[in-house]
This record gives sequence, C-alpha cells and structure tokens, in this order.
Amino acid sequence: MTSIREILNESQFQEELNGSTTKLVVVDFTATWCGPCQRIAPFFEQMAQKYPKASFLKVDVDKCQETAVNQHVSVMPTFYFFRNKVKVDSIQGVDPNKLEEKIKKYYDAGEECEEEVGVSGHMDLLSFIMKNQCEALNESDDHPLSHCLTSSGGFLESDCDEQLIISLAFNQAVKVHSIKFKGPADKGPKKVKLFINQPNTLDFDAAASNVAVQELDVSKEDLTEGNPINLRFVKFQNVQNIQIFVQENQDGTETTQIDHLQLIGSPIVTTNMSDFKRVSGKKGEAH
Repeated sequence: MTSIREILNESQFQEELNGSTTKLVVVDFTATWCGPCQRIAPFFEQMAQKYPKASFLKVDVDKCQETAVNQHVSVMPTFYFFRNKVKVDSIQGVDPNKLEEKIKKYYDAGEECEEEVGVSGHMDLLSFIMKNQCEALNESDDHPLSHCLTSSGGFLESDCDEQLIISLAFNQAVKVHSIKFKGPADKGPKKVKLFINQPNTLDFDAAASNVAVQELDVSKEDLTEGNPINLRFVKFQNVQNIQIFVQENQDGTETTQIDHLQLIGSPIVTTNMSDFKRVSGKKGEAH
C-alpha cells in the first residue's frame, strides 16, 4: 500500500500543510508526460517507506494547476520540502542522492517533535542554523559550540572565565519564540543578554555595554528541567542572526557549561527567486 498521498486540488494541498504541524512534508510536483518524473517515481516511493514520520505528497501539475502556479513550479520534477507550513528547501530534476540527502537533513532535524519542544505551533530552529557561520567566543577547545546544539551528548564550556558570546546565523529569516538552556545548576548560565541582526560578532566589552533586545535571568530550575524561556516575541519577528552573551553563571564558578541550547520558533515565509529559474533542457522538463 502506497504511503504517498495524491493531491487532487489546492484545498487538499493546504489541508495537508496545515495538518502537518512541525512534521516534514515532501512534495513531488510531477506530470504523466514527464519522462524524468516517471523514472524517479519508484525512488520517491522508497523514500516514503524509509522515512515514515514524514509526509509525502504527489501533485500532478496538470490536475492541480492552481497549486503549481501558487508554488511557482516551472519544471518537472520539482521537489519541495515544508516544515511548519513553510517551504524550507527545494530541488529540481532527477538526482536520487540529492533528494535523499535533503529528506534526511530535515527529517533528522525534525526528530524534536512539537511535544518535545514544548511550545505548540513552533519548532526547533536547528535546521535553519548555518553551522559554518556560527561561533562561540571564549569556548573551550575540548568542548566547542557544536556540542551543545544537539541533545545527543557533549557540552559547550567556556575557557578562561565564565563569559561566553554565542553567535548563530540562520539561512533565512525566522521568528524566535523562546529559548532553552540545559546545564548544571552551578555552572549553567544565569545572566544572559540577547542581540539580533548584528553585522559582526560583538566583543565582550560591546556585549557588556550595549543595550540588548532582551535580558534574561535564567533560574536553576530552567537549567535542570530544560524549560523554554519565553522571549518578547514581538521583538524577535525577523531574525537573521542572534548573539547570546552569557554574562554570569549561576554560582560564579570559573567556567560556564551549556549541555543543550535550543531556539524555538518558526521560519518566515519568503519568496525564493531561484524557484523561477529554468533549468537547461526542454521547457517544462528537468534532466
């Protein structure tokens, strides 16, 4: 029995997106006359079986012209990837390896489901973080920033004193609803300042003296329980990057430790102009 749902109209397409919450939705825009579409169809079916926690949809562009127009689909096959009703990525043409690579990327990032994140209607923003453009000033060589961006073990620790500046960049604008710090009750962050959309990473003097978008006082309970700390959501509606200045830790210990740092929110719907670009080959068909 197929696990791919065939979309018959725009209304059904929107219902599927609205009902998916934070689940990954993979959409195959296809056509019966498109040779490459038929070649990759069996592989798409395999992916639907292999990644059962994602939702796989098939849209025939001739039957669902309204959906194809609304989504700016110009070549077939085109694959879109949605999380939280927002398109987070797309690929065109027949490339099974690239298709599975994209599915796995957003599927793995979605393992933290809505219930685990603890904030209804929002998601872990990890999959939108550009890790090659992130840094932590005063991080320990043995315990770098990357260790605290997942919950799979390891931790971030400061090096020569308790202060840290964590700079995170996103691959598209996001809304940040809340933040979670998990760490030890004595060495976890206490006084934290948040800055957004800075042109460069702040140094410690600037972080200490500049006015933050929001200042947090993290409790020991928040650290040990990993509770989400709500932000002034109206201030975090269009975030390209965020800098987190840990000014003090809980007990004034020599170093600060963060076991898991999580940003919770949702991406902003944006139009990607590359979606309108045709690939080489016959009109309406990707090779």
